[in-house]
Amino acid sequence: MSKLMSRRVNVTTVALAAGMIAATLLTSCDSMQEAVDSLTSPTATPVTGATAAQGADGSALAALATLQVQPESTEKQYKRDEFGPPWKDVDHNGCDTRNDILHRDLRSVTVSKNDDCIVLTGELTDPYTTKIIRFSRSRNASAVQIDHVVALADAWRTGAYAWTDDQRLAFANDPQNLIAVDGPTNTQKSDQDAGEWLPPAKSYQCTYVARQVGLKARYHLWVTQAEGDAMRAVLSTCPSQPELGV
Repeated sequence: MSKLMSRRVNVTTVALAAGMIAATLLTSCDSMQEAVDSLTSPTATPVTGATAAQGADGSALAALATLQVQPESTEKQYKRDEFGPPWKDVDHNGCDTRNDILHRDLRSVTVSKNDDCIVLTGELTDPYTTKIIRFSRSRNASAVQIDHVVALADAWRTGAYAWTDDQRLAFANDPQNLIAVDGPTNTQKSDQDAGEWLPPAKSYQCTYVARQVGLKARYHLWVTQAEGDAMRAVLSTCPSQPELGV
């Protein structure tokens, strides 16, 4: 089996596994499974004004009602290296996480002759702006960035500060939390939560917020009151939207 075929099989396996709390996050890495299985967060109070009756079963709106609400933690200062080295090959398929996501999200991909993991060019329909972006690794690699839908700093402030190193590494490389997007727009987003920033493309806001809700629920992260209110305002326009943006 070629490295590229192996990579595609691994990406599919990871994406399916990421949706299960008690299952293996990465089938080839036992420490990643243990990291996800053991994720916990401090006890807090339910999101004000939300009830489990809102939204259909499995909806993001219903999942939002299960999240805890409390102020952001200032107990420890956020540092990027707390989540491990950027784009580590956590599934051991020979490709780093950034290139895995580029393979998944871009079309008309070309790869290096020496390493079929490395994406050289491709085309992205950016979900955040709906712009068509032509990616070229050699000319302007930063034109397409890989966004953490729930920003690492936001996760840190809402529970991840208390995780183990393995737990944070798993979160930083979870394909469900990663998406290829327009670079400048991602820079504008920075580490802001849904109460501070939403994608400019209104047609994508429900999917975006639903994915944030699903991830925060699965990883036992909390939301601030302003964040929860903003999420609920978006999801009230699409009450049947499934969590994780499926």
